[in-house]
Amino acid sequence: MELSRMTAREMYEALKAQPPRARFGFGRKPALVNVDLQNAYTRPAEFVTAYETDPRQIEHVNALARLFRLHRCPVVWTYVSYLDSGEDCGVWGTRTDTPDSLQNIKAGSRRAALDARCAIEPGDIVINKRMASAYFETNLPSLLTFHGVDTVVVTGGSTSGCVRATVVDGLSRSHRMIVPEECVSDKHESPHFANLYDMAVKYADVLPVAEVLAFMEQYRPAN
Repeated sequence: MELSRMTAREMYEALKAQPPRARFGFGRKPALVNVDLQNAYTRPAEFVTAYETDPRQIEHVNALARLFRLHRCPVVWTYVSYLDSGEDCGVWGTRTDTPDSLQNIKAGSRRAALDARCAIEPGDIVINKRMASAYFETNLPSLLTFHGVDTVVVTGGSTSGCVRATVVDGLSRSHRMIVPEECVSDKHESPHFANLYDMAVKYADVLPVAEVLAFMEQYRPAN
């Protein structure tokens, strides 16, 4: 079938069925960056802004986090939240002003809180970001430099928004970007699979989570 006639899911599945592409690969030290696994985006029965692609997403993320901690690799959780005034949302928050809009994810609210199903442990890094990329105007880049990280595994949501923005920013900083496909999600399968396809072609190694878990099981820090 011609590419122009395929659905986004079909394009992604066809890409995976091709001979393996050249990879960026895992480097010397990885970090796990979990993007915005907060109630506003992980509770579809509660908030209209939420999305879910794989119902086991958070379970998979927790399994990854456990292995990263075991091998003393950084585990980072980001979330978005803003002042009551919404002024720190900037132009991104000016398009709408409804109760479920971006600038109305208020600091300290249930929408802003990280999902209680996330197994966050002492020593994990929690970052309040205000724009799409986890790198943008946060201390994430300096933390990754301090920890000697050259590989970043990205989970969370949305695939077409904050995950993709983080992946592009990370690659632009010469980080090897890894996306476990079951660990990212979006509101609809079309943007989800279209962006998995695009990241796999251009910006990241998009892998089954089982492969990332297997790598971390055998990972040993470089001397």
